[in-house]
Amino acid sequence: MEDRKEKVREFIVENFLFGSADGLKDDTSFLDEGIIDSTGVLELVTFLEETYEIQVEDEELIPENLDSIDNIAQFLEQKIG
Repeated sequence: MEDRKEKVREFIVENFLFGSADGLKDDTSFLDEGIIDSTGVLELVTFLEETYEIQVEDEELIPENLDSIDNIAQFLEQKIG
């Protein structure tokens, strides 16, 4: 799970924070902090699908699954075990 968190963190930092991880904690809300917008969510989903060979269904596109590094790690755990 830690490896997954690190990969997601690297993706967020590189693509949305321009290389600066200052203040980004595992439970930081991407939406509340303005880190990711609706277009960014699509980029994130594409990254997750390609990296982990999963399919994210429309009904899974909710903050509980995708709004923080912790949420994403938990979501991936459910999807791929």
